[in-house]
Amino acid sequence: MGQKCMEKVSSFLFEYDTPRMVLVRNKKVGLTFRLIQLIVLAYIIGWVFLYEKGYQSQDSIVSSVSVKLKGLTLTNESVMGPHIWDVVDYVFPPQGDSSFVVMTNFIITPGQKQGNCPELPDAGLCKQDSDCSKGKYSRQGQGLMTGKCVNFNSSVKTCEIFGWCPVEVDDHVPSPALLSEAEKFTLFIKNSITFPRFKVSRRNLVESVTKQYLKKCTYHKVTDSLCPVFDLGYIVKESGQNFTFLAVKGGVVGITIDWNCDLDWPVRYCKPIYQFHGLYNDDSNVSPGFNFRYAKYYKEDGTDKRTLYKVFGIRFDILVNGKAGKFDIIPTMTTIGSGIGIFGVASVLCDLLLLHFLQGRDYYKQKKFKYAEQEPVSNSKSLPCGGSCGYVSVHMCMTNDAVTQTTLVLRSNQAPS
Repeated sequence: MGQKCMEKVSSFLFEYDTPRMVLVRNKKVGLTFRLIQLIVLAYIIGWVFLYEKGYQSQDSIVSSVSVKLKGLTLTNESVMGPHIWDVVDYVFPPQGDSSFVVMTNFIITPGQKQGNCPELPDAGLCKQDSDCSKGKYSRQGQGLMTGKCVNFNSSVKTCEIFGWCPVEVDDHVPSPALLSEAEKFTLFIKNSITFPRFKVSRRNLVESVTKQYLKKCTYHKVTDSLCPVFDLGYIVKESGQNFTFLAVKGGVVGITIDWNCDLDWPVRYCKPIYQFHGLYNDDSNVSPGFNFRYAKYYKEDGTDKRTLYKVFGIRFDILVNGKAGKFDIIPTMTTIGSGIGIFGVASVLCDLLLLHFLQGRDYYKQKKFKYAEQEPVSNSKSLPCGGSCGYVSVHMCMTNDAVTQTTLVLRSNQAPS
């Protein structure tokens, strides 16, 4: 028993089984096999290794963005008179962030104070007091109903409200935009990124961006692709939109900063790529543009008052994307292993062609496969090996406890003497 166990262990450790190969001399199959291998090899080297960099480990980006705008413009509206607008007035939020709004147009309602006044016809038409429910708020309204139906003008009656009066009238949007000069404003973007896994940090103020260069440069995708100072008009134009049209009712523009860094090269080659995208769809007349409201509060004769602004502007969203890669033996070996596995596709396809579609498929099946079938045990009498078996065609010869099945075909018509 112990000897048999040792034999089993010995055969397991010191023997190697290799599959039997059948060499097929067929031009169609051979050419197909090499062509598939060539395609697989091109995919592994060209796409997986070179384009996708399958030999590298990857890390995602951690980013921070801050912005600064510069520019002045002058308006001369009857309500306000001559007024200079600087960055404190037209940028929201003023501290600068990855998402901000530049005001390009506005509707102003000065001298509002809390009290009773008629609602706008669009929100509170009425004929009698019973049409105005006291304390009710209409979604389109600007205050709480007092329960009275009053004259809005000589021909129209509306519900009286308690709110900020006089109510805002925003039916007419100024065109062209009051702050159309915003097209010439400049935007300075500061972006800091890091790849934590590789302990690499970068800024969009790369080595070639010096103080002297920064003072005079303006971004252009061909001549100054690394300058972090942008004209708002150029950004909108590159996003595929028209600034004059967009400034009237506002819109949205996306700025993307892409960092795709190959850290197998020196880190100075890790540089940002800027792209601009129009996110405003002007095909729909439902709620067009981008707007919001804010107010400036003050006291006059002991009464709290405010000046209400409905602001139309262009919202800029800055999105930072990126990844970094660096050589690593583990993904390299994984990619090579998967590539070797893909090579097996060539053998599978060629076997299908050889065994099922070619004219000589039956012949190739005989050469590729060996069929093993158990023969039925004969009931013939066992005779010692070497003895005379007469006319018996099949007999069992027993030698040294081993049974050998032998087939004898006797060509003589007479029994041996």
